[in-house]
Amino acid sequence: MTDTLNRPPVVSRISDLIGYTPLFELAGADNGARLLLKLEMFNPTGSAKIRMARQMIDDAEARGELREGGHIIESTSGNTGLGLAVVAAERGYRFTAVVDHHAAADKLRGMKAMGTELVYVDADGDGDELHTAAREELAEDMARGKDNTFFTEQHNNPSNAVGYHDVGREIAQALDNRVDILIGAVGTGGGLCGSARELKKTVPGLTVIGVEPKGSTAFGPPAHDYYQSGTGTPEGATIGLLVDYDLIDEGAKVGDVEAFATARAVARHCGLLIGGSAGGVVHEALARLPHLAPDSVMVAFINDGGEKYMDSVFNDDWMNARDLLDPLVEAEVEETLTKLRRN
Repeated sequence: MTDTLNRPPVVSRISDLIGYTPLFELAGADNGARLLLKLEMFNPTGSAKIRMARQMIDDAEARGELREGGHIIESTSGNTGLGLAVVAAERGYRFTAVVDHHAAADKLRGMKAMGTELVYVDADGDGDELHTAAREELAEDMARGKDNTFFTEQHNNPSNAVGYHDVGREIAQALDNRVDILIGAVGTGGGLCGSARELKKTVPGLTVIGVEPKGSTAFGPPAHDYYQSGTGTPEGATIGLLVDYDLIDEGAKVGDVEAFATARAVARHCGLLIGGSAGGVVHEALARLPHLAPDSVMVAFINDGGEKYMDSVFNDDWMNARDLLDPLVEAEVEETLTKLRRN
């Protein structure tokens, strides 16, 4: 594992810039409770998922499953693919990303710019439908029986969670272990559970809260379509092995309207662009903040920034076409931020 806590001042590979992401205090309650955001958009590719992308390749190399001139294959909604594209480019691997049009267009453009081969499962270009199960099946079929070809299989690869251990260490170091709650989105489960497992080594009383979109099934039914990308377990997909319910103390669901309204309100209120699913995490965290014990510290894991969502979450036409734009909800979030925001 690369030790991001002791990174040299000058590096020679883009992946060596991973880590040391900042904590930003978004809000505070009257009783001294604080909400801090772990801003993973400060990683290369603007996402936390480059952490686990590198770890999956490091471990595959160590096992001899991936060698010089090898081929990496993954099913991705974008951010994992961007991370793998960086690692593949700097190590000389071929990378094929199995994708659908539900992914943010800028994520697909970014992968292609780094030499990634994009294979679509939804050839008709239906951008409103998730094809997670079909993507996984195709990626597995493409890798089966081929020499020096590695299907990273992020949903069930233990290296995914290991890649986030440094997040737990970074939080513990920055806050001198004074953290009470870790809240984050649950997709593969690697980000929240990997971070929490390491953080609990020094903060055994930590409370862990998982957030998924309404319509996702990790925390139970009902299942239905949703627009938050890169998170949750859509209908028809299997809950990943990395979702560790023994580590997660509570699960919560946030709808698309609330998640996207929060991302948009945060951008206007303090100039911070966060992704759509990160908006869901912040929405849930803000609702809980006034009810926390005095002087509590809640850290929200913010997986990515909002720059990749200019065509969707931050596009009024796109939002209106899907009945997701709700100025009243946005105003409510802004009012909450005004009450709780510390200048």
